[in-house]
This record gives sequence, C-alpha cells and structure tokens, in this order.
Amino acid sequence: MALNFANNNSLSAITSLPSGVGGGSMNLISTQTASSSSTIDFTSGIDSTYKEYIFKFIDIHSSAGNNYMGFQANASGGSGFNETVTSTYFRAYHQEDGNSGSLSYDAARDLAQGTGLIEIISDFNTDNDACGVGTLHIFDPSNTTFVKHFIAKTTIYHYSAAARDMFVAGYINTTSAIDEIQFKLSSGNIDSGTFKLYGVS
Repeated sequence: MALNFANNNSLSAITSLPSGVGGGSMNLISTQTASSSSTIDFTSGIDSTYKEYIFKFIDIHSSAGNNYMGFQANASGGSGFNETVTSTYFRAYHQEDGNSGSLSYDAARDLAQGTGLIEIISDFNTDNDACGVGTLHIFDPSNTTFVKHFIAKTTIYHYSAAARDMFVAGYINTTSAIDEIQFKLSSGNIDSGTFKLYGVS
C-alpha cells in the first residue's frame, strides 16, 4: 500500500484525499421548532437508512426553572415513550463569580433499568437570556441484535448563574428497533428552541 504525504506542510496545497480516506457526512432529516410545546416528538425518519443518528438542540428555553429536559424512546410498534434504560451522568460546574466549581458523578440523575425520562439538560434558568444546547447520538437504532447505545453532551446557563456541562451515556435495553424519540421537560413547557435530526452516512 502506498503512503501519500503532504511534503510542503501546507494543507491548502492538498486538493483531494487519498482513495482510502473517507469521512461521514451529516444529512439533515427534519427540524422542529418549539413554541410553548409540552413535547417534541420525532416519529418518522429514524430507520435503517443510517447507523448513527444525531439530534441537535439549539437555544432551548424553559417556561419553568430548576427543572430538566430528557428524552425517551419507543420501540417499533410501541407507545408511551417508556423503554427500559440504564444510563450514567456526570457534570462540570462553574459559577459566574468564580467562587465555586466542580466535576462529579451525579447518581441521583442516572437510571438503572428505569423507564422514566433520561435526563440530559439539567436545571434551567428562566431568565430571558438563558438557554441550553447540546447533542444526542443514538447508534444503530434499527439493529435487532444489540441494545441501543446513546451519548449526550449538553451545556446550560444554570439557574444559579453558572455554566454547567453534562455528559450522559447509556443504552436502551431492547433488541427491538427504535423508531421514535420524544423530548420533554420534567416540568413546564419548552418555550422555544430548535431541534434538528441528522443521519450520519
């Protein structure tokens, strides 16, 4: 196998990639905009077309404070958004005044074979300029051999005037295909925000 080198150390001089180098592309499937919404439901577009699906949340604003946004799933033919899940949750935290900060695991926010909301954005601030953002990856949801893994990375302007990063991962414990995802707040409505669903090819 021949190796290709950029001998002049200039990336701008590279006009094409070697044939063995590839990269996935994100393909926008659908967009939903919240407006005092009790839930945001993606009930189409999740199928065997892609091995990975990515949700992006942009400027999510809550009508209530000190609450969280989570997601749940339906297996194909199912209803109720209550699949069995095991998840992990840890967070980084830093206040605006710089007086405190931490990195810790939060056992109160994970699930151990639970069927409730999988918490991914925690402790909203209702100030007009406050919001949460992030991404959720779901891997091979149409596979009927393995459980369905997910990874979420989010950040928020916390209700106590702080930055909080949240790192959540786990699996939906079913070998049935997953074809619907719902986003919901633990209390109140999603005042505003944009939700985008991508497939990764």
